[in-house]
Formats: sequence, C-alpha cells, structure tokens
Amino acid sequence: MAKPGHTWNRSRSLEEDEDEEDPVDAMISRTGCMAQHRELQECMAARQDWRHCQPQVRAFGECMARQQRAKEP
Repeated sequence: MAKPGHTWNRSRSLEEDEDEEDPVDAMISRTGCMAQHRELQECMAARQDWRHCQPQVRAFGECMARQQRAKEP
C-alpha cells in the first residue's frame, strides 16, 4: 500500500527556490505593470479583501489593458 501524501522527492533546497523568479512575476514584469501589481498585492495583504482594493485593481487592470492594446497590430 502506498504511503499517504505525494511521493515527490525534493532535490532542490528552499534557498534555490527563493532565488528563482516566479514565472507570473516575470510575465508581469515584462508588461511594465509590476508597480501596480505590487500595490495591489500590498493592499490585498493588508486588507484581506479585494473589494477594499478597487483603486489598485482598476490601476493594474488598466495597465495590463494598455499593454495588450500596444501589442495589437
């Protein structure tokens, strides 16, 4: 019978994981919207409710929309 939980063996240390950039952060950084994303993340951490962070949600969404329009031919 298999042991409970996963059988994946960790071959990398936690320090190596911390040094590696998150792929989502890398994608957002390439859009030029990282400042808005960070502000939204900080608000979410402080308020624990996205409904209280609407200005940050809108700013991030508008930045991402501008970036998307800029990529269109």
